[in-house]
Amino acid sequence: MYHRAIRPKKTLGQHFLKEESIAAKIAGTLSHFPELPVLEIGPGTGILTQFLLKDKPNLMVVELDKESVKYLKTHYPELNGKIIEADFLKLDLSKWFTGPFCVIGNYPYNISTQIFFKVLDYKDRIPCCAGMLQKEVAERLSSKPGKKAYGIITVLLSVWYDIEYLFTVEPEAFDPPPKVRSAVIRMTRNSRTQLDCGETLFATIVKTAFNQRRKTMRNSLKQLMGKENVSLALPVFDKRPEQLSVEEFIDLTKLIASQ
Repeated sequence: MYHRAIRPKKTLGQHFLKEESIAAKIAGTLSHFPELPVLEIGPGTGILTQFLLKDKPNLMVVELDKESVKYLKTHYPELNGKIIEADFLKLDLSKWFTGPFCVIGNYPYNISTQIFFKVLDYKDRIPCCAGMLQKEVAERLSSKPGKKAYGIITVLLSVWYDIEYLFTVEPEAFDPPPKVRSAVIRMTRNSRTQLDCGETLFATIVKTAFNQRRKTMRNSLKQLMGKENVSLALPVFDKRPEQLSVEEFIDLTKLIASQ
C-alpha cells in the first residue's frame, strides 16, 4: 500500500505512482525477457521495484534523490549493492552491465525524451525499454506516418525499435496528481542491424525536415542539397516530413549521400 514516505520534489519532476495494480502491470511489460538483467530508472518509494524484485533477481536501480535512496536501502534490503546513486543521463551503462539488459521506470516527465535518446545510444545492448511517461510524449513515440504526433523522435527511435502504446494512466493514480495524463509504452528492438546509410546524415535530414514540418521536403532540404539539384524534382520531395516512413527517410538519405 502506498503511503507518502517521501515528499515529492518538483525540481526532480517527481509524481509518485500510488496504484499498485498499475505498478504490477508495468512490471509485467518485460515478461518477454525473463532472463535478462533489468535497470529501473527513478524507483522513488519502490512501488514498481517491489513487483520487479519478484521476478527479476538481477535488478539494479538508479536513483538521484538521496531521500529515496535512504528509503530504498531501509525498506528493500534485497537491493543491497544494487542501487546506483547517480543521474541516469550521466551514467556510463557499460560499467554496470557487461551484456544485454532491459530498462524500465516511471520516468520523470521533464527528462523522458532525454532518457529515450540515451537508450538509443545503447541500442545494441538494450533489447527492451518500457515504462510510464507523459501521454503526449508516449503518443509521439508510438505514432505512425501521417499523424500529427509523428516527428523527429518517432523516426529516430523507430529505426531501431518497435514501439507499442500499451495503456493510459489517469492523474489520480499519482501523488501529487500531475496536470497531464500518463501512458505506458514498450520499445522492443527490431531486427535491423545496420542503417544502410550514414547515421549522422540520416539524423540531420530528419531533424532538418521536421524543424520545418509545414514545408514540403523540397523546401526544407534545398539548402542541404543545393537549390539546383535535379533530384528535387522527384515526387518524394512533394511530401511533408510526417508523410514519410522510416524506410523512405533511409532511401532519401542514400540518395542525398550519393550526390
